[in-house]
Amino acid sequence: MLKTIAKSLIIAFALIGISLPTSPVFANVCDSSLPADVREANGCNSSKDNLSPAIQGIINGVIGILSIIAVVFIVVGGVQYMTSGGDSGKVKTAKNTILYALIGLVICVLAFAIVNWLIGVLKSN
Repeated sequence: MLKTIAKSLIIAFALIGISLPTSPVFANVCDSSLPADVREANGCNSSKDNLSPAIQGIINGVIGILSIIAVVFIVVGGVQYMTSGGDSGKVKTAKNTILYALIGLVICVLAFAIVNWLIGVLKSN
């Protein structure tokens, strides 16, 4: 079972690694070679403005990775449940895996909402 979990995590991290370079976090909208009016339109007035999107992108990326891991564990718990064969110990382990993964997913969603709300509040001040 651990081999299955390890394979699933490797696949998840590979997919994340493939998609990260195309993420808007890596878009260089504040490049000094751009004209001043374009940089100003992109919100590149100060170093404070440049820092918050980067921090927000990093935090959202980490939360996204953790959410994917939680979903993988939900699937792992479902597979454990289906292959338990009625053994009460295995059923309990599978249900706990699903429960804890769901709790982790809810925490990830709440963390995403709180971080984005907080950065929005801090940007407006």
